[in-house]
Amino acid sequence: MTTSRSDRTPRGTRRASRSLTVQGLYQWLVSGEDAGAIDAFLREQEAYSRCDQEYFDRLLHGVIGDSARLREVFSAQCDRPIGELSPVEHAILLLATYELAHVPEVPFRVVINEAIELGKAFGGTDGHKYINGVLDKLAPQLRPHG
Repeated sequence: MTTSRSDRTPRGTRRASRSLTVQGLYQWLVSGEDAGAIDAFLREQEAYSRCDQEYFDRLLHGVIGDSARLREVFSAQCDRPIGELSPVEHAILLLATYELAHVPEVPFRVVINEAIELGKAFGGTDGHKYINGVLDKLAPQLRPHG
């Protein structure tokens, strides 16, 4: 399988990092497995060679390490308990909340759009709409100046 030129751009490698991170967070949420074991598993996947590996490390370990606080932040915008979210929605909301809170160099619109795309790729039929609604309310709190 060849890698398209656009997948090797900074945008493409960051998108691949987010995708791999969501897969790792899903595994972590469902299995409760140790972050180190999940990281080791993901590094063996073909997709790892296509991602921004530093960004992937920052995201995966940052989200897992700060997950309790991230849940507190985004749960205030949810219309249901976190336990009722699908693991995919949960993982994407953790990731996007982390990026909004800790990665100011990525514009908030990019964070939201990437989360929506991840929701379309991995989530249920309307999961991306739910993610969009939560993040639209959350972004002004975490990025009051855009």
